Amino acid sequence: MTDLPILSLAIWVPILAGIAVLFTGGDKHAHIARWVALAGSIVAFLVTVPLYTGFDFSYGGFQFQELIEWIPAFNIHYHLGADGIAVPLILLTSFTTIIVVIAGWEVIQKRVAQYMAAFLIMSGLMIGVFSSLDAILYYVFWEAMLIPMFLVIGIWGGPNRVYATIKFFLYTLLGSLLMLVAFIYLFHQSGSFEVIDYYQMPLAMNEQILIFLAFFMAFAVKVPMWPVHTWLPDAHVEAPTGGSVVLAAIALKLGGYSFLRFAMPIAPDASAYLSGFMITLSLIAVVYIALVALVQQDMKKLIAYSSISHMGFVTLGFFVFNQLALDGAIVQMISHGFISSAMFLSVGVLYDRMHSRQIADYGGVANKMPKFAAFAVLFAMANSGLPGTSGFVGEFMVILGALQANFWYAFLASTTLIFGAAYTLWMVKRVFYGEVANHHVAELTDINKREFFILALLAVLVLGFGLYPQPITELTNATVNQLLMHLSQSKLPIGL
Repeated sequence: MTDLPILSLAIWVPILAGIAVLFTGGDKHAHIARWVALAGSIVAFLVTVPLYTGFDFSYGGFQFQELIEWIPAFNIHYHLGADGIAVPLILLTSFTTIIVVIAGWEVIQKRVAQYMAAFLIMSGLMIGVFSSLDAILYYVFWEAMLIPMFLVIGIWGGPNRVYATIKFFLYTLLGSLLMLVAFIYLFHQSGSFEVIDYYQMPLAMNEQILIFLAFFMAFAVKVPMWPVHTWLPDAHVEAPTGGSVVLAAIALKLGGYSFLRFAMPIAPDASAYLSGFMITLSLIAVVYIALVALVQQDMKKLIAYSSISHMGFVTLGFFVFNQLALDGAIVQMISHGFISSAMFLSVGVLYDRMHSRQIADYGGVANKMPKFAAFAVLFAMANSGLPGTSGFVGEFMVILGALQANFWYAFLASTTLIFGAAYTLWMVKRVFYGEVANHHVAELTDINKREFFILALLAVLVLGFGLYPQPITELTNATVNQLLMHLSQSKLPIGL
């Protein structure tokens, strides 16, 4: 199996499937578009499975590498490879695409082919980001991914979608331009766009700090870290359910992954020097944004703010520089992908029936939708870090890792277990429990087989990884260990 170009298949199968969906015709042939999209997403997932089954868990470097000349004049290559950090994120991306296609099955009635195609193409482009080992190739995928997301929010989004899309596009584009400047500088210094070459470059401290800050601007917007997080709640509120799922489950992970792939290994001394700054921003996100989530009236906004708070855990885990916290941060990224997807899908189920996301419009939903309420409450518990769910494992590992670095980091981080429970249970109580609030809720019908299947699948994953997270940690262990060894060996030239 390893002789096959698995990563190229993982990137191009969904993109070609998306193009095929576009050729299925207009809305008269919407049923064909749906089935082609589903078949394409399942095949796209199946081609990524050998990344796990053929992975060498004891090797921390890049596996499944592919290297082809692309633009020889500038020494740019089509160079792909995946390590223990990239593989779980690639699998998460291809799996989430199937969920999004099924979730939009009956809900999307206009421009069905374009909707499905946008997600398939976006899936391929995001896998390209996770597997690129050439800086320019990475940059092309990173920017190209914005276009289908821009269209999804801009065409199928809510009433303020134009404002939300432009804000999303400008934030991410401006940050990315600084990253391109950093790549051009590194190319000027090394004559190469190979990411692996950058890891070995001896850079002076002031160079490292500037490069780290340029990367920080691009990746902090994507994570998003406080204070460049304001585009995310707007984008989530206006995005259709599928758009919110992909934004939360995968798009935010691009920023976290890129810190581990670029900012930290290329500028290791600057990463250590600025770790206090990064930890401070992460803790502000964990504590302050959780308090902001407490006062939200809109369910999607509440979940969007909780995503920012949970991603604060991820960046905290990166910058305390120990194995437990880093492994925990990666587990948290994968877990958040499942839990946030499930929560946005749950809101989508209610929105499809009532066309409202306001918490005040609901009450007593569990009386009319008992099956749905069981799933929604499970996901809410996972979101607040209940032991036994995947939401607990990553956060607990990060808190333990932070404790090794500094008691107060761990203390502040652990407040999320209180605030997270507060805003999540507050929403659950008001939406699901109590008396049936109004005649709209009284007319609700429970979830159908399609909705049940999606939520059950995510529930199995949330509980499965909560009770047995080893499939993720055994993937990441060797790579994280290698990254920490690289970070601990200062590459500063003598005398600087």
